Amino acid sequence: MTTSTTRWHNWAGNVLASPSGRSDPTTVAEVTGVVISAAERGTRVKCVGAGHSFTPAAATDGVLISLDDLTGIESIVPTRDPEGNVDGADVTVWAGTRLHRLGPLLWDLGLAQPNLGDFAEQSLAGAVSTGTHGTGRTAVGMPATVVGLQIVAADGSVLDCSRESDPEVFEAARLGIGAIGIITKLTIHCVPAFALSAEEHPWTLAAALADLEGFASSADHAEFFWFPHTDAVTVRRNTRLPGDADLRPLGRIRELVADEFLSNEAFGALCRAAARRPSLTPRLNRVTARAMSSRAYTDRSYRVFASSRRVRFREMEYAVPVAAATAVLGDLRDMIDRTGVVTPFPVEVRFAAADDVWMSTAYRRDVCYIAVHQFHQMDHTELFRSAEEIFLAADGRPHWGKMHTRTAADLSATVPHFDDFVAVRDRLDPDRVFANQYTEQVLP
Repeated sequence: MTTSTTRWHNWAGNVLASPSGRSDPTTVAEVTGVVISAAERGTRVKCVGAGHSFTPAAATDGVLISLDDLTGIESIVPTRDPEGNVDGADVTVWAGTRLHRLGPLLWDLGLAQPNLGDFAEQSLAGAVSTGTHGTGRTAVGMPATVVGLQIVAADGSVLDCSRESDPEVFEAARLGIGAIGIITKLTIHCVPAFALSAEEHPWTLAAALADLEGFASSADHAEFFWFPHTDAVTVRRNTRLPGDADLRPLGRIRELVADEFLSNEAFGALCRAAARRPSLTPRLNRVTARAMSSRAYTDRSYRVFASSRRVRFREMEYAVPVAAATAVLGDLRDMIDRTGVVTPFPVEVRFAAADDVWMSTAYRRDVCYIAVHQFHQMDHTELFRSAEEIFLAADGRPHWGKMHTRTAADLSATVPHFDDFVAVRDRLDPDRVFANQYTEQVLP
């Protein structure tokens, strides 16, 4: 059913839209009907998940489709390694399923997604379509775990594709930034359920940069957060354990203190203080860094990967070659010190293995993801502009769901399969039913 709607905004509040209507389909047939009806009227269509993209990827003045009623697991097919041993399963999941709900469902089946980002509110389709990744020197991003998907094309046809069936559509659609069609379900390769032993402790940026590649390989999933205007970082190292390992989760009181109070309530108060008096930011960052203490715990993988993030911010993230990351971080530190630009938010540093997804920021190269953030009540313009110059000088590729200024004119030389992707888009959506401001920026 399509109804009139009010204005829509994304999670960060930096993207606003006024859709002409909203649809909440409960079946693939209803999705098809909405697309056909809109196309006949010359109206555009966009699909939205949790609205966690910082780009206008889901914004539209046409019909906004939510797949929140297309959720759950449809089927499971066990998979085997070359020796014939079961090594997981290919799980078909309805596109609107939120990640925080999928994790427990898979765990109960003895399965897990091999890697996740640090935010669990996203829909599976939204996370895949924008290239969501976690961290891990040998771990690939979420689109690379997709082995099949179903999309509704602009003419209303329903396409089931994989490497074996309609492979070009599959390659484009598994990281399609909403331009190829509406994903209604995905088949993802899952591994046997595993636990994560988590270690968090304070460190220094100087120590991290002394051997960044060594740090990246120091655990199955390693990352750190650097507090600008200081040399302080907080390290997170997660080591994989069997699913039947003894779990030692954080106690409820400690979780409330560390994740809810310190990471959200207290940190939010410091950010608001920085917004009122930006000159205090370096001092406030030192306070924040000192509040970060060491802790260790073991829990289900999906519980460790994601954390609660209620302080709103804006974000830019680029993937740079691992070999260039040390210099990039040094340049970023020097730029912040030189220009006097301030931010109370830490810079996040993560890693990912090369993959073969056409539009992936890690296509055919191991990468270091470096993300700069700004509190939503503070101006991000100068910080992001200066950071982007540094990222581009290192041949960085922008995360499709994070803020950037790249356009089709320069992305075509940066993304190896850009022209192949555009050719699939042109074939499936010649009238640009799924176009919007963002696709017009990044695609010809």
